[in-house]
Amino acid sequence: MLQSLASNSCVRLIQSHKSTWYFVSLVLGYLLYLVFGAVVFSSVELPYEDALRQDLRAVKKQFLQDNECLSEERLERFLKKALDASNYGVSILNNASANWNWDFTSALFFASTVLSTTGYGHTAPLSDGGKAFCIIYSVIGIPFTLLFLTAVVQRIMVFSTRRPIMYIHTRWGLSKPLVAIVHATLLATVAVSCFFLIPAAIFSALEENWNFLESFYFCFISLSTIGLGDYVPGEAANQRFRELYKVGITFYLILGLIVMLVVLETFCELQQLKQLRKMFYLKKEKPLDRLAILEHDHLSFTTVSNRATVHNEDKTQPFVSVQTLASPNDDPMIQ
Repeated sequence: MLQSLASNSCVRLIQSHKSTWYFVSLVLGYLLYLVFGAVVFSSVELPYEDALRQDLRAVKKQFLQDNECLSEERLERFLKKALDASNYGVSILNNASANWNWDFTSALFFASTVLSTTGYGHTAPLSDGGKAFCIIYSVIGIPFTLLFLTAVVQRIMVFSTRRPIMYIHTRWGLSKPLVAIVHATLLATVAVSCFFLIPAAIFSALEENWNFLESFYFCFISLSTIGLGDYVPGEAANQRFRELYKVGITFYLILGLIVMLVVLETFCELQQLKQLRKMFYLKKEKPLDRLAILEHDHLSFTTVSNRATVHNEDKTQPFVSVQTLASPNDDPMIQ
């Protein structure tokens, strides 16, 4: 008996806090996924890092042996300055000296990466004034970009998702959730083809040192606004039409980001995903003042209903009660 009562109380507790338990499982799942990613990246990349460190030490040792007049301390200072300049996008190599990082097209590309929060990191402001302006520019520009993208996506969704789904649903009488799933799948296929596969093939042809996987990797890292900065197009020394190339990449990033948001919004409007999200959300509680208003309206409605019932009952009864007569002789007037 006690065990059954305890089990019933546990079931009632779980049922009453179902969204909380779902949320706790979501947090634990996210942490496990985070740890899983760290384990995989560490196991895959750590051997390559170790091999690269050994190669650099061997090259440095061989260089010092070939140049005995150069001390290791002087070499360390030189390499530190070169690496510090490289972090700001300035290279000391002869084949890279012709490319400027802050001409108009490069600055336009940098501004687009700042506003879209991609931030490749290959170019950064050098002066204090540039750093201060970057802060102010980002504080104003990032919310402005979010407003711009929201307005554009909202208008595109009407013609790319809502109207086609409603038209097919009303024209052929198909199930609306089924039509929405098929439409979202087709839209995602078209987006991946036009903004990942085809651009990856173009980048692999234009960039000499990029293969198709590296080009696809750049497209995904850019349009997902991760922006690691290990692959940046248009930075080769012999890049033809570099200015026009940079402008084209800027428009590709903005247009691709809009398309990705349209696809994500299309999937978020699926009925199945809406139900999945509701599992982890808190239930909306009605405010106390709204509950009071609803209770007052209910009481008022009940009072009016009772009055109407009484009024209808009064209508069915005669105003003067008339005594039924058994015979005419019983009438007092006749008597």
